[in-house]
Amino acid sequence: MSSIDIVVIATYIAGCIALGWWLGSDTKGLNSYFLGERNIPAWAVMISIVATETSAVTVLSVPGISYSGDMTFLQLPMGYLFGRAIVAAVLLPAYFRGQIETAYQVLGNRFGETTRRTSSLVFLFTRLLADGLRLFLAARVLQLVTGSSISIGTAIVLVEAATIVYTYLGGIKAVVWADVLQFGIYIAGSVIALLILVGKLPGGWAELIDRGEAASKFRVLDFRLDLAQPYTFWAGLIGGMVLNTATHGADQIMVQRYLSARSQRQAAGALVASGVVILAQFAFFLLIGVALFAFYQVHPPTTTLKPDDAFSSFIVGYLPVGVKGVVIAAIFAAAMSSLSGSLNASVSTLMNDLYRPIVGGKDERTLVRISRGLTVAWGAVQAVVAMGATQLEDSVVNNALAIASFATGILLGLFLLGILTDRVGQRAALAGMIVGIVAVSFAKLRTPLAWPWFALVGASTVFAVGLATSYLVPPEPKGEP
Repeated sequence: MSSIDIVVIATYIAGCIALGWWLGSDTKGLNSYFLGERNIPAWAVMISIVATETSAVTVLSVPGISYSGDMTFLQLPMGYLFGRAIVAAVLLPAYFRGQIETAYQVLGNRFGETTRRTSSLVFLFTRLLADGLRLFLAARVLQLVTGSSISIGTAIVLVEAATIVYTYLGGIKAVVWADVLQFGIYIAGSVIALLILVGKLPGGWAELIDRGEAASKFRVLDFRLDLAQPYTFWAGLIGGMVLNTATHGADQIMVQRYLSARSQRQAAGALVASGVVILAQFAFFLLIGVALFAFYQVHPPTTTLKPDDAFSSFIVGYLPVGVKGVVIAAIFAAAMSSLSGSLNASVSTLMNDLYRPIVGGKDERTLVRISRGLTVAWGAVQAVVAMGATQLEDSVVNNALAIASFATGILLGLFLLGILTDRVGQRAALAGMIVGIVAVSFAKLRTPLAWPWFALVGASTVFAVGLATSYLVPPEPKGEP
């Protein structure tokens, strides 16, 4: 990697840190550090939602799907649109009722502190596993695009350290506004890469379209009734809808963004609009994959490429000096946007759902200082998980990420029990939660069911078992600890 590329990347990282320092200079309390004083504009919340669910692996792996297959992946974000609408209509009102700091406070108010703490711990454990592995995968991508000039351990430390610093300094305001910056960088970097790709095809855009159509790369809809296939119309419409309802309705990383908006109406608008942007973004990344397919037909690679490596190999081998730095900075941006949002959301859960209810109140400045210390500590633990993942095989990493995503369906089932029923108490809800975990684990380990259906299995099991148990177990007082 040239010195120019290094300067580009260093400038980007320095900019994120400076942004965090500037935004965090007037932080006085937890409302500011975790919720941005509930005064972040809707358009910034919308971009932050998109950037948070876009990781470095997404930027490089989604093109690999259409490079080796077609565009049927788009059926999932189609379902996501309906999921976001359900969250806006059903779950958002509960979050804007009273002074709520985290998603799991709603469960505490409805069922009791045991449910709140259990849900928080499930979120923290699975989020830590997912983020540690995501950090490892992002570091491995960074190692690849830099030509393995740095070790995997160094790459992990570089990505996580930069993320910790600006999150530590600025809290949620730094996370959201850095997301806006990072969204612009990874989209701009990807657009530049696509234009260079097309420029290297003798026939330009016309050749891309002709080769893509000849190989059926632009196929979007697949109406097969095969529950083992993840990219079908039904998996996208039903599985994707429930999955997105869970990930965007019961996960603190997203709920925190809604609570930082100026009103419920603005949060709902940001959420629904983000679904449209995500759909367009995935279509764009899939188009890059088709362009890569056409490019490698004209310029055959010297070795067989794995789908996930197609884009990164092009970056390493064909992008000019300076442009390569911009695209690598874009990969950094995608990685840091998802990691920083999760880091701040995890610390918010640690502080508001576990520390404060148990330890009691302190003055606001002390609580902010403790929160910043937890940011550093939790980021270090993420790095330790990522370091441990270096000993795992790819398939194990992918399976662990899938297992970590189970929690969203389980938590969605709890929220639906709390919002849609009156008779279900804490004991029944926890019974549903336990059976739901067993059901999803069985679906993953003992059936060929595709992963988009896991959230539906988890949420429906928790809801059904919790409701049924409520008729068998004597009800306890509402909100019993």
